[in-house]
Amino acid sequence: MTIDGLRLTSLAHGGGCGCKLAPSVLQQLLQHQPAAAYTQLLVGSETADDAAVWQLDDRTCIIATTDFFMPMVDDPFDFGRIAATNAISDIYAMGGRPTLALAILGMPVDKIPTEMVREILKGGAETCRDAGIPVAGGHSIDCPEPVYGLAVIGTCRPEDVRRNCDARPGDALILTKPLGVGVYSAAIKKAALSAAGYAEMLATTTLLNRVGADLAGDRDVHAITDVTGFGLIGHALELARGSGLSLMIRAKDVPLLAQAARLAQEGFVTGASHRNWASYGEGVALPADGASWLRDLLTDPQTSGGLLVACAPHRASEIVAQIRSAGYPSAQVIGTAEAGSGTSRVTIVS
Repeated sequence: MTIDGLRLTSLAHGGGCGCKLAPSVLQQLLQHQPAAAYTQLLVGSETADDAAVWQLDDRTCIIATTDFFMPMVDDPFDFGRIAATNAISDIYAMGGRPTLALAILGMPVDKIPTEMVREILKGGAETCRDAGIPVAGGHSIDCPEPVYGLAVIGTCRPEDVRRNCDARPGDALILTKPLGVGVYSAAIKKAALSAAGYAEMLATTTLLNRVGADLAGDRDVHAITDVTGFGLIGHALELARGSGLSLMIRAKDVPLLAQAARLAQEGFVTGASHRNWASYGEGVALPADGASWLRDLLTDPQTSGGLLVACAPHRASEIVAQIRSAGYPSAQVIGTAEAGSGTSRVTIVS
């Protein structure tokens, strides 16, 4: 739905998780920041994890996160749903369950009708209801480009916290959702995505990653992270470096949205994909016969992407079946974690 013919994406220079700063820029900005010396802070910014975790007592941890971005779709209700699903994902990726959310809203009030802003907020509130949490307040500003997202609070037991630095040698790597969201969003901007493609993208970007909280109760699930703006390779590399391992990913086993390969080959690629590769390409080995479009998909920024899960190899098939039965039909084992040789790398094989 558009209002008065206004396209939300026309008001923003980027969209979705493609708005994120490049990994190399973020690293430079975070250099020399003071360490947070609190024994209760189980997870801070040291491991590039998805959210902060504070141990409240022997039985309870508080998980806190915030995520917001500019629109990647023109329908304001859908934008609100996608942004909220993406923000809540960080709680699930840490092994927790969400408790409440606060809205983050920045709108160009002289350019966007009130009805459209209401629809954005309505979409976010609907997703929060689906997750079983309230939007308990928030903050809004007049902003040159439309921005929406959430700050989310969740809880988990201390033993259920799942960081991206605890993968073990030999672990199987599972991806729960298909790649290609950034490619689809690039096609949307040029009015080149079919109605079927839009429906497919909406289905995956509004699918809550609630399975992460269930997986965290399994001791054979060692590490979890969600795949968002840095693309599959970028978040896999964070997991590898945090765990002191190297990862091998089989390109043929990586699930893709139905039109993603074709659209990538036709050049529908985001600028964020190129920035991602420039930031971390030195830590990645691609197959000699790998096509450039494949690299573009593996670095494609995923808005509200899936979970990357490292688990004991003997349980991999069982855990994939569990994830699929929970409503993630594309879940697939895509590779393995291997002992590092001094330098953590991600190796892509055909």
